[in-house]
This record gives sequence, C-alpha cells and structure tokens, in this order.
Amino acid sequence: MGMFRELRRQGRQIVFSLLGVGVIAYFGFHAVEGEHGVRAYFALTYETDEARRQLDTLEAKRAMLEHRVRLLRPDSLDLDMLEERARAILNVAHRDELVVLLPPGGD
Repeated sequence: MGMFRELRRQGRQIVFSLLGVGVIAYFGFHAVEGEHGVRAYFALTYETDEARRQLDTLEAKRAMLEHRVRLLRPDSLDLDMLEERARAILNVAHRDELVVLLPPGGD
C-alpha cells in the first residue's frame, strides 16, 4: 500500500507541474501571438510610423499649395505667379520663348 500512496503523491505533483507548465505556455503564447501581443504591437508601431510619414508628406504638400494660393490672393498678388498660372491655363507663350513639349505625365 505504501507504494501506491507514493505513486499517487508523485502523480499529483506531476499533474500540477504539467498544469502549471501548460498555463505558462498558454499565456506565453498569447503574450507573443495574441491580439494584444508583442507581434501585434510591432505591427501597429510599423503602421503608425507609416501613417506619420504619409502625414508629413501630405502636410508638406499642403503647405506648398497654401503658399501658392497665398501668392494669388488679391491682397498679396505676385505678378510672376499670376503670369505663370495664366500661361499654363491659356497655353500661351511669348514669341521669343523656347517651348519644350513633354510627354503626358512627364512633370
């Protein structure tokens, strides 16, 4: 009988140890692979950095466009800008100017 008690006692310890390892493995796996895990954190960080780069690019483009619009306002009209836009819209040039034609989309 003493042998069975010893096997039972050690069996319980083994079961509890395996159960503990299983719980640690479960939480460890989800800490890395889960919806809020390490991999998701790095993916979200990458997306955030990419969105910031896009935002910076768009803000620079917007600032450039706002500057060009500001130059065309009546209170601060830049005659060179006005002439440039009029020529582009009307497709005209002076007689002594050299015109270089570019293929479409070759800006």
